Amino acid sequence: MKGLILSGGKGTRLRPLTFTSAKQLVPVANKPVLFYGIETLAAAGIREIGIVVGDTRAEIEAAVRDGSQWGVTVTYIAQDAPRGLAHAVLIAEPFIGNDPFVMYLGDNLLAKGIVPFVEEFAATRPAAQILLTPVPHPEQYGVAETDGDRVVRLVEKPKLPRSNLALVGVYMFGPAIFDSVRRIRPSFRNELEITDAIQDLIDRGLEVRRHVVDGWWKDTGRLEDMLEANRLILDTLTPRIDGAVDGESRIEGKVVVEPGAVISGSVVRGPVIIGHDAQIRDAYIGPFTAIMRDVEINGSEIEHSIVMEGSRITGLTDRVTDSLIGRGVTIVRRSGKPAALRFMLGDRSEVGLR
Repeated sequence: MKGLILSGGKGTRLRPLTFTSAKQLVPVANKPVLFYGIETLAAAGIREIGIVVGDTRAEIEAAVRDGSQWGVTVTYIAQDAPRGLAHAVLIAEPFIGNDPFVMYLGDNLLAKGIVPFVEEFAATRPAAQILLTPVPHPEQYGVAETDGDRVVRLVEKPKLPRSNLALVGVYMFGPAIFDSVRRIRPSFRNELEITDAIQDLIDRGLEVRRHVVDGWWKDTGRLEDMLEANRLILDTLTPRIDGAVDGESRIEGKVVVEPGAVISGSVVRGPVIIGHDAQIRDAYIGPFTAIMRDVEINGSEIEHSIVMEGSRITGLTDRVTDSLIGRGVTIVRRSGKPAALRFMLGDRSEVGLR
């Protein structure tokens, strides 16, 4: 069985950060979201993975390379523009061939992985198997109507949903999906919708099975979901102190301090991860915060946030919270007193506060 990861989207909901960075490489708990997908497929025994890439191909290739760090081989599949999930399947046919495969959206996270679903799919060999989860607003998702374990109808973002079961961004297909993709037409969005292709399988009398996932699922395309995924993963940390912590600092709860990091005169209240060579001085780092390598936080407070490589936060008297701060960002207090702070900053930004 092969794997197909989709990493060609533009990440418009995470702009301005994604003007300069692939959305699949934005970190959750100090690891790019895309890496979790690769790990999930590798854990399910998949050793050949195709990654569909677009404008950010060079950045993704530089991060993933040949996949050997996960014990897999990676093939890159170029997509000229985002033309729908089913279009990504179509252009991957030369890589997939006649093999069954798992399609995994590169900005998705699943709490418990996909091992049992892959094992069942390999044993039963339906035309497709989809993962579902109950959601409070099904009109925002592709929705499945089911009869027992069988799927009878799929609708993309229905105005009047007849089910609250949304499609999770993980699909398992046999080779019949390629014929279905060729049979469908672009939607009103001018995209080839994977829901239409799966519906064609159903209409042709082929078996499409479903599973409701056990545990959380996150599509990390929005700031709120990115921070929530960060919170959920940080809460699973095993405490570890490999950096330097002075006697005036206090470490509480699940905290990971990577090698080379220095913490002095500070309070760090987990779950928190402090990356390699970070400098935390006279600061408060609150729960559910991920600090990446070479970050400096001095005389400031931050919690429930993600701070990416090489950023510097200095001299803030108000606490930063619920923020995603890009690479190489500088936030320095100039003078005066702002009432509140909330940031979503792109790479190499600089913010001066009064």
